[in-house]
Amino acid sequence: MKDVKVYTGAFCSYCNAAKKLLQTAGIAFEEIGLDDQPELRRKLSEENGHYRTVPMIFIDGKFVGGFTELQTLHKNGQLVG
Repeated sequence: MKDVKVYTGAFCSYCNAAKKLLQTAGIAFEEIGLDDQPELRRKLSEENGHYRTVPMIFIDGKFVGGFTELQTLHKNGQLVG
């Protein structure tokens, strides 16, 4: 089983879409809210090519991107739990 972490914002429709996709695919994930953690958000951005938007999705410790990249992985059959 993959270790999936989804860093989110409170009012983010793409975050909700990513969580729904993972739930529908039956993939367990940990959600970490960034709204009250600006230092963590800044650190994640700096470590991952200055990616600034949420969701920030990591699979097995590797940054994969946001919802669009997650959706592509799913469509290509690479998201199987």
